Amino acid sequence: MMKKERLLLPREKYLSAGVHIGMTSKTADMQRFIYKIRPSGLAVMNIGLLDKRIGIAANMLSQRKKILVVSKKENGFEPARKFAEVVGAKATTGRFMPGSLTNPTYKEFFEPDILIVTDPGMDKQAIKEAVQMRIPIVGLADTFNETSYLDFILPCNNKGKKSLALIYWLLAKLIVEKRAAEKGEKVEFQLKPEDFGYEGQ
Repeated sequence: MMKKERLLLPREKYLSAGVHIGMTSKTADMQRFIYKIRPSGLAVMNIGLLDKRIGIAANMLSQRKKILVVSKKENGFEPARKFAEVVGAKATTGRFMPGSLTNPTYKEFFEPDILIVTDPGMDKQAIKEAVQMRIPIVGLADTFNETSYLDFILPCNNKGKKSLALIYWLLAKLIVEKRAAEKGEKVEFQLKPEDFGYEGQ
């Protein structure tokens, strides 16, 4: 009998949020995360791989004090802001002002320990500055994304609001629980994906 994989969330939850739905355009970088190609040419990403990587990313992020999360993509505004509020991170949504990570005289200057980008294509300015400052980068990447500057990839649908809300909610939940466990505390995470902008059908 095949061993049933243990996921952080039921597979149905991932499927109903559409986290696995890629695009017809696929970069070589993202090939290894593609589970199958539909007859229409649409790529479907591997949910098991994403699930495993969310666990690894949450472990990494729970150790960091100064997390910066960015989203130039409007569908990511609410999920990114809520994530930042819950884990004590800083969120930058909309245009990322040049110099935010590289110019100490800029009033919004910030020195994060780690950067999370919602879309490596749209969040190019933040990535460019993080690379310059040697700040590690975690990126939510879809099948059309180039990932050469990302230190850690979360292969997922980074277009849909439900998908982004579910991923940022799960990351926040795991980070809060891991930080509590390290202090020997148990925490009941009360927030739901809906608090992160997840909307029903």
